[in-house]
Amino acid sequence: MKWAKLGLLSICLIGIIVGLGLWWQHQKTYPSTDDAYVEANILTVSSQESGRVTELNATENAYVKAGDVLLKIDDSDLQSAVDEATSELEKTIQKHMMAGSDVSEAIANLNAVQATLRDAELEFERQQTLYERRIISKSTLDKTQANLDKIKADRDSARAALNTAQTQLGGKTDEDPAVRAARATLKRAQIALSHAVIYAPADGWIANLTLRPGDVITAGQSLFSLVEKNDWWVTANFKETALSRIQPGQPASIEVDMYPDLKLSGKVASLGMGSGAIFSLLPPENATGNWVHVTQRFPVRIHLDYQPSPDQQQRLRAGASVTATVDTTNLDTAND
Repeated sequence: MKWAKLGLLSICLIGIIVGLGLWWQHQKTYPSTDDAYVEANILTVSSQESGRVTELNATENAYVKAGDVLLKIDDSDLQSAVDEATSELEKTIQKHMMAGSDVSEAIANLNAVQATLRDAELEFERQQTLYERRIISKSTLDKTQANLDKIKADRDSARAALNTAQTQLGGKTDEDPAVRAARATLKRAQIALSHAVIYAPADGWIANLTLRPGDVITAGQSLFSLVEKNDWWVTANFKETALSRIQPGQPASIEVDMYPDLKLSGKVASLGMGSGAIFSLLPPENATGNWVHVTQRFPVRIHLDYQPSPDQQQRLRAGASVTATVDTTNLDTAND
């Protein structure tokens, strides 16, 4: 009887040792952690202009599509700025057109003076010939010379006036610096006006909404969040002792605490370059003599093969707790 009890005890101990060995081998091949959470891209919706909310179409936890109108703000001042910039552009173009008329007038005046100058030069040459033949007096020639000098001065003045008019014109209408500046001002005013309507940047669900119609918002103020529909992943914090077998591309299985019957699959996308503690607000300082060896955890990103639909009942939620298990058997296969 005694030997039977010892044999039974030995068998139990061997069974426990074998079980522990199998469990350890399974944990080594399929590292798992329940320190894992669902994450998604969370967009912060804000306004680029200040104003009073006149229309609010967003509701808490509602599903929206990219391009849906979420809210509108009072655009009275923004529309006035557009009207003012439009008027200023029209006045600038009118000034440019007037400068163009001045150029045309200056060109016509210069052409007329140059024609008169050619006649005066011919007359001076004729008078000079007559003077050399002693047919006219020196005083008559001097008068012709004075008239020629005056017309040359008029020509120089006409050229200067043309240069001034061309400088004020600034080239073609679209090349005029004043016109370009006025167009830029108008464009900025139009862009600011377009910001009076805020659209959904992506498909997703509205969250953290406390805004109400009539609220006054400021530019850059965080209004609410949008949990994006696409690209869900799990951040699983594995012990550092398990990281030696985890590699990008390995398959992973996910069990969701919220839905015990829901099993998801994914692939390891990347391994964190630092432990969670090192990025905390107050990272630990392991001073000499006060150091306790603590196994650190490193975040492993697992991309989920998951595309939720708006009417899906078992819908994942950002921050949900999950258990992540990575299949590392590919390493054993490679070694074989």
